[in-house]
Amino acid sequence: MITNFDQLVETARSYPSQRLAVAVAQDCEVLAAVREAIEENLITARLFGDEEEIKKAAVKAGLDLNRAEIEVIHERDPVKASQMAVVAVKTGQADMLMKGLVHSAVIMKQILDKDTGLRKSKVLSHVALLEGPGPDRITFMTDGGMVINPNLQQKVEMINNAVGVARALGYQQPKVAVIAGLELVNPDMPATLDAAVLAKMGERGQIPHAIVDGPLALDVALSREAALHKGVKGEIQGDAHILLVPNLEVGNVLYKTAVAFGGVKTAGTITGASAPIILTSRADSHYAKFYSIALAQVLAWQNQRR
Repeated sequence: MITNFDQLVETARSYPSQRLAVAVAQDCEVLAAVREAIEENLITARLFGDEEEIKKAAVKAGLDLNRAEIEVIHERDPVKASQMAVVAVKTGQADMLMKGLVHSAVIMKQILDKDTGLRKSKVLSHVALLEGPGPDRITFMTDGGMVINPNLQQKVEMINNAVGVARALGYQQPKVAVIAGLELVNPDMPATLDAAVLAKMGERGQIPHAIVDGPLALDVALSREAALHKGVKGEIQGDAHILLVPNLEVGNVLYKTAVAFGGVKTAGTITGASAPIILTSRADSHYAKFYSIALAQVLAWQNQRR
């Protein structure tokens, strides 16, 4: 079971390198992450975008484009470059996809295309990995980047997607905390109603390979002391592996608060597609992008072994 990002990189390093397609690759932070991943023997890279701009960004990132592991495919139009990168994954020329200097809406349109896209599951959702709280602990969180205001069925799919990521990292039956503002069902708080239904669905085996409990406040999900102090009984008492947040706004704020105030290391992936997708925020550091590549590499290799 992988419990920190050093172990994540070590695991990725032990697997065969995977082929990464970068859409609109002329982004310095993205190329710095690509450079580090190549140096760790995690990937080879196909860089789609404006060749001259890629060259400029590569200089700033310290990336040698003449390396054997790198291929640059010139295309000035961001839409076409995004489409080419997606098609490269679709046709087996690459194993995973990464967003570069392009708006998320542009590349998502290509990912969701019925003919050439990568959709596999009913719901594409974002899973973030946060290192902590405390030593040797990774917390998975969904969804702070894709599904704005999920309904109950979408939440089931999001749990399934997140459980798939956790299981790929060695968590055979992860504990899923359905987060709300308190631990009691309140008819005036819809998140608590969904949480109670999801917990019962988990209890009845409708959500496989996971232990689901909720509604739970964040402190109870992450702190045993808080759970004991509040007298909350259940399957999860501070030892949640996966946090399912009520909506995108909560997830986005939680993620950015952890980074801004806690300096937490992060990684992330879009799940529910036929291949891992790295769709990091423009504000994410190249370290977050590098760890996201390492995560995608592990997931891509696990996909190939199925």
